[in-house]
Amino acid sequence: MVLNFNFLKPKTNKQTVAFYNIENLFDIYKDNLTRDRDFNPTSEKRWTIKRYNNKLRKIGYAISNIGRKETNSHPAIIGLAEVENEAVIQDLIKSKHLKEYPYQFVHYNSKDERGIDVAFIYDSKKFTVTSSDVFTYNFTNDDGSPDYTRDILLVSGMFLGETIHFLVNHWPSRRTGNNETEHKRLTASKHLQSIIATLKDNLPDAKVIVMGDFNDDPASKSIEQLVDNQGLYNPMETLLSIDRGTTSHNFEWNLFDQILITPNFFKSRSKSFRYVKADIYDPDFLKQSDGKYKGTPYRTYVGKRYKGGYSDHFPVYLILKKK
Repeated sequence: MVLNFNFLKPKTNKQTVAFYNIENLFDIYKDNLTRDRDFNPTSEKRWTIKRYNNKLRKIGYAISNIGRKETNSHPAIIGLAEVENEAVIQDLIKSKHLKEYPYQFVHYNSKDERGIDVAFIYDSKKFTVTSSDVFTYNFTNDDGSPDYTRDILLVSGMFLGETIHFLVNHWPSRRTGNNETEHKRLTASKHLQSIIATLKDNLPDAKVIVMGDFNDDPASKSIEQLVDNQGLYNPMETLLSIDRGTTSHNFEWNLFDQILITPNFFKSRSKSFRYVKADIYDPDFLKQSDGKYKGTPYRTYVGKRYKGGYSDHFPVYLILKKK
């Protein structure tokens, strides 16, 4: 009898592109330049090396499985939000469930007052970086002082032989209210539109993937303007429902985490990536298993209380197929 093990082989013509807000991945050391005082062993949150390593292991396990059902492989590209510095990204890609993969990363320190940045992780056997840059936009507080936020990260490169441009975002939060902060996300949207427009001016048929935690839903003005003005396709539009999203607040779901693409991902060309599907990665192990918040993201902390979970967001992902 001949056994067929083809089902174990990676479906190499399909690749996963993912985005994950990993909820405050801080190291345990105090940084006098940022507001990281909650994340050290003597703080009220008691952020110890044990808790840090537990989060690395769990986040690494989640990342390694995004899109695996469709590709039988780890994701090729992952955009991240809420990483403190280069050291935590190094620790993440060397953690138990990711160390076997040839992941490398792109990261720049931003002036965000909380000390959290975006980052770009990639399988170096599948993607080669040709250029990267960050774009800063800031606001002004009522007293005239600068209000810093996260940069927009642009990474361009060869993805299995095809040039693709990735833009990683983490837009200003709704912490003080949606209406009160909407102007900040509209400003972020305009900055992102300008970056995309410049890419298209230089390369009219540029293939662009925009990802991030936008702190706005697909139907929000900031996202609709981005889609309409830059002619993007948002495959996440149909994923938000009353019982599903990427993050939950006051028992209501939001789809703040999204990945958008230029329409040329629908063209059928030889040796070119084509869009297949988009989804939220929300298996049961990423969910709160009981209580009144059952089914919502299994968080690392709720306020000052340590829960030992993953993140307050679910990842999102695209499946692309190489013809």
